[in-house]
Amino acid sequence: MLVLSRKKDQSIMIGDQIEIKILAVEGDQIKIGIVAPKTVKVHRSEVFEAIQAQNREALTATSSFLEQLKKK
Repeated sequence: MLVLSRKKDQSIMIGDQIEIKILAVEGDQIKIGIVAPKTVKVHRSEVFEAIQAQNREALTATSSFLEQLKKK
């Protein structure tokens, strides 16, 4: 893991097209802005994990459904 220190109004570049901007620091919260192409999906980690769990669940449901079809 790379750890960087940044202050308000500073930013970090990821590659050529993704910029992480520090917008505000208020107590123990930091507000960031992300500038990225529309083709890059950006999610909070808890949302990303929920999407992954739903995708895994859908794969399991599909396998069960296919097994049921084979039995008919």
